[in-house]
Amino acid sequence: MQPTIKHKLDDIDIQILQELQKNGKITNVELAEKVGISAPPCLRRVKHLEDSGYIKSYHATLNPILLGYHVTIFAQVSLTKHGETDLQAFEELAKTWPMVRECYMLAGETDFILKISAPDWESYQQFLTTKLTVVPNVAHIKSSLTIRQSKNEPGIPFDMLVKKTKNNAA
Repeated sequence: MQPTIKHKLDDIDIQILQELQKNGKITNVELAEKVGISAPPCLRRVKHLEDSGYIKSYHATLNPILLGYHVTIFAQVSLTKHGETDLQAFEELAKTWPMVRECYMLAGETDFILKISAPDWESYQQFLTTKLTVVPNVAHIKSSLTIRQSKNEPGIPFDMLVKKTKNNAA
């Protein structure tokens, strides 16, 4: 379901979003200074961006290795039935599995891709054999163990959004 856009973003809103994406811990005073407005209107804008759904949440990016999660696996899952209720049932089930950190429904040969964080390969195999493969609607699973992460940039590429808004203003 796509969120409804409640208002058009201006340059200040985009700068606020860009700064918060870089550093969610920035103080309102620092944020206001970076975007060139005073603190009270900055705080009102941030609140409005939150209420409008542009800002979904704030969180810390943790180091999984230091916390004992040494493997990341991408599991491609194909289902036997593809009715909307079947797809939703799988999505709801995936939300209950703590090791599944992200779940995307895909178009094409694979129905879902799951990003799974596990302490080790054996823990993933346990999850695979006791949780994932026993789901009645699962037809096929292809697991890919990551070797290393080459890039992790959360959020969106703001350079494209800035170009788009400048073109719309012209």
